[in-house]
Amino acid sequence: MIRIYHNPRCSKSRSALALLEQHGKPFEVINYLETPPSIDELNVLLSQLRITARQLLRTGEEEYQSLHLDDPALDEQALIAAMTAHPRLIERPIVVVNGRAVIGRPPEIVRDIL
Repeated sequence: MIRIYHNPRCSKSRSALALLEQHGKPFEVINYLETPPSIDELNVLLSQLRITARQLLRTGEEEYQSLHLDDPALDEQALIAAMTAHPRLIERPIVVVNGRAVIGRPPEIVRDIL
């Protein structure tokens, strides 16, 4: 099953969703702002993406500054907890196919995983 962690207000996320629709295979859309991933789900996504929690953070979001997430002393679990509590911090879109995941920036990267 193909899954996309989607933000409908994001143009990159909408473009990735359009690529999935063109692909023609069934997929699941998760509006992660309404249904944030759990800590366990984020750990799995990070493993599938092969990146650190810090690499998944959107540093331009207000919460990034207000929560002082630029503090290098914060460990992976603290950053993951922040993303779970404040899902706007999660980079998007994330597309998962057969246990592998990519961040669809640019959206064309989604084609590589299909």
